[in-house]
Amino acid sequence: MNDMRIAVMGASGRMGRSLVRAVHDTEGAVVAGGSEQAGSPTIGHDIGEVAGLTPLGVAITADALELIAHVDAIIDFTAPAASLQFAALAAQARIVHVVGTTGFGPGDDEKFAAAARHATIVKAGNMSLGVNLLVGLTRRVGAALGEDFDIEIVEMHHRAKVDAPSGTALMLGEAAAEGRGIDLGDHAIRARDGHTGPRPPGAIGFATLRGGDVVGEHAVIFAGSGERIEFSHRATDRSIFARGAVRAALWGRDKGPGLFSMADVLGI
Repeated sequence: MNDMRIAVMGASGRMGRSLVRAVHDTEGAVVAGGSEQAGSPTIGHDIGEVAGLTPLGVAITADALELIAHVDAIIDFTAPAASLQFAALAAQARIVHVVGTTGFGPGDDEKFAAAARHATIVKAGNMSLGVNLLVGLTRRVGAALGEDFDIEIVEMHHRAKVDAPSGTALMLGEAAAEGRGIDLGDHAIRARDGHTGPRPPGAIGFATLRGGDVVGEHAVIFAGSGERIEFSHRATDRSIFARGAVRAALWGRDKGPGLFSMADVLGI
């Protein structure tokens, strides 16, 4: 089988450069292109040089439509509005679309589901193996423990992150809610300030920290009377997300249309 031709959307950003290097280093995959917003100073530049590699003979473009028409997959850690546009283009081209973007709003899931009728979409708030194992553990422990245990999710990221809570924190909250058989939207507490009163039974709390160059830290706390259970994950190198995303693209090559998660990719 020929190498899978993968394009990186947002190729000159910090995550984009990491993705280019991960694709280049992965057997069975080849960097087939990359996109950036119109006006980016990297448009027309060799994608390998931008990523800190030797030249790859592939220039970064602003024409996402043309790019997507000539590749087997795109990997996309950009912004919600851009990711939705890319999903529609991936559906037209019937290719694989790996989405690591976070910060989507109400109704966006339905748009991805519509695109997944024609594209193979792998969408996850976090692409790392460790985090997805943590999600599975959170679901199981949430199911095992009753409301006598309060659930709190704490996350910290670098100062430049623009959405909160993180996509990973929301994944963990959804897993805890699924385990308990409740709806996260009805039980999430995302902010506390002033005289809040006692903690509502069954609530799932979120705490968000931002600072420095923290790649990503998440903790799930199950706090009961006289005991506390804590699970945590710390990412020290964003290449773990890039490697997971490339793995997801290769996994999706022969899967056909559908909306998948990293749990599907990892078989957990």
